[in-house]
Amino acid sequence: MTGYRLGVLFGDGIGPEIVPAAVAVVDAALPAAVEWVEVPVGLSAIGSHGTAVPEETLTALAGLDGWLLGPHDSAAYPEPHRSQLNPSGTIRKHFDLYANIRPARAYEGGNPVVPGTDLVIVRENTEGFYADRNTYAGTGEFMPTPDVAISLGIITRPGVERIARTAFELAMRRDKRVTVVHKANVLKLTTGLFRDVCREIGRSYPAVTVDDFHIDAMTAHLVRRADAFDVIVTENMFGDILSDLTGEIAGSLGIAPSINSSATHAMAQAAHGSAPDIAGLNLANPAAMILSAALLLDWLGTKHGDDRLRAAAIHIERSVEATIRAGISTPDLGGTDSTTDFTAAVADRAAKTNTRT
Repeated sequence: MTGYRLGVLFGDGIGPEIVPAAVAVVDAALPAAVEWVEVPVGLSAIGSHGTAVPEETLTALAGLDGWLLGPHDSAAYPEPHRSQLNPSGTIRKHFDLYANIRPARAYEGGNPVVPGTDLVIVRENTEGFYADRNTYAGTGEFMPTPDVAISLGIITRPGVERIARTAFELAMRRDKRVTVVHKANVLKLTTGLFRDVCREIGRSYPAVTVDDFHIDAMTAHLVRRADAFDVIVTENMFGDILSDLTGEIAGSLGIAPSINSSATHAMAQAAHGSAPDIAGLNLANPAAMILSAALLLDWLGTKHGDDRLRAAAIHIERSVEATIRAGISTPDLGGTDSTTDFTAAVADRAAKTNTRT
């Protein structure tokens, strides 16, 4: 492929600031290679279409090569939209984006808690204990009486097999180490199945070293020695919590990227939220969104055998790293630079790299 059509969903809060930043950096690294297609989502879509994720949005996304999704502020939506599955969850569920890949890497100058951190959380994205998206219809959470609330944790062998393969394939491209996180001492059947199936899949990857930890022990290990881990695979809720932790350990959630993918579709989405308290102030860190776009380029490059996209992904990450190392950073990293200043510095480096290559 010589050109790609990527969707742009600005989202809420700081989304309209950080998503255009990612677009600008991709355009600098890959001039004229991407056609951007704006698609409605979030609070603005509720105003224009009566729903946070219009049917035309899902139809449009299906025809694109991938898309960038800004953060949502569904807690601020008017009812009944506030009580419905949020836009990110709706899109993930509709396209069965079962793999949520969330790297955490410490950058020099980024004030990491554990310098040397360079790991990836591989989070199963469709099952587990997230009751708003773990069933085909309805919800896995219900109240048989006003005083009793029940939530289902759903783990299936096919669901674990595919996320485990994702983790082991990723490990083969990295340091060949996988850590399975579970709570099988208490949740013996559900997370016990997750642990056991991951280990079964691991036997097909003899070059990869496998270990496992309980979720509570893992939080302590990460705070003390996050730099000792490579690929961590776990269920939905555990993965969400651990990726927030590792993002802060690496320096800030502002540098925590992610991609949600299946075998056929992928969505770049920063791991952090919409930060409505700083929306519109030009203070948000766009690094996570920029790095998420780089993950999308890498995914597309792998899918289509396009070395140009994979190279651009590496160049973008190096441009972010060099910018932070040079002392240019937003307030969350201890700097004083604005969103637009940081973006301009990264885009300038990405463009120069592109020229050299």
